[in-house]
Amino acid sequence: MVGRILRMTAGLAVMLALLLAGPLWMLATERVEGRGHWSTADRAPAGLAPPAAEGSGAVVQLYAARAWGWRGAFGVHSWIATRQAGDDAWRMHHVLSWRRPALESRSTTTPDRAWYGSEPVLLADYRGEAAARLIPGIEAAVAAYPAPATYRAWPGPNSNTFTAWLIREVDGLEATLPVTAVGKDYLLDGVLAEAPGGRGITVSLGGLLAVTLGRDEGLEISLLGLALGIDPLRPALKLPGIGRLGMAPAIKGRGEGSGDR
Repeated sequence: MVGRILRMTAGLAVMLALLLAGPLWMLATERVEGRGHWSTADRAPAGLAPPAAEGSGAVVQLYAARAWGWRGAFGVHSWIATRQAGDDAWRMHHVLSWRRPALESRSTTTPDRAWYGSEPVLLADYRGEAAARLIPGIEAAVAAYPAPATYRAWPGPNSNTFTAWLIREVDGLEATLPVTAVGKDYLLDGVLAEAPGGRGITVSLGGLLAVTLGRDEGLEISLLGLALGIDPLRPALKLPGIGRLGMAPAIKGRGEGSGDR
């Protein structure tokens, strides 16, 4: 009996060491932004959001960027931005650790700004009629988010919990969240939900142990918020902290009849 417990303990320790290897490597190689003070970090636009002058059609875009400081070794911050047809300004929705309530919705002309030194990547890009159909549902879901005053970096709810919940709530909105989106597997209600990329499922026990199987996610297994996986459709390995190694994921909305580009 004692031997079995020791073997289980040793196995768990080895598994945790493997899961932490990626984040520790990110820190050791200084691949995350954390030098100086966060208030002086780069916030320049990345050029991903189309200027209003390029067209008057509606746009919905979803972004992710490495978090500031040591948290960036583990994961990303994600947010969603919408622009109505004919508008100059966007509405940007995300959850922040330093705000109360944590959920922030505000107007901006630069939704694609660097996240305190980390350049964002685009996860979804809906335009034209497809975006116009999504925006009312996004606004309604943001208003109905069940944890607007709560933020916990681990295991959730956090910014990635909000983004994943929003994607699941809005019919037609899909995005493949990075494996480094810690908190995306924290389900606010129940243990079973649709995978954010669509055509798949996520099973989660409080975000501490989770499995996602989906067309676009492939297979992801998460322990204590750190996930690894494999994507056979667009071949890639997904590693804790490091992220995706292999073919880039498809940007949802592009090439799916979403209107003008």
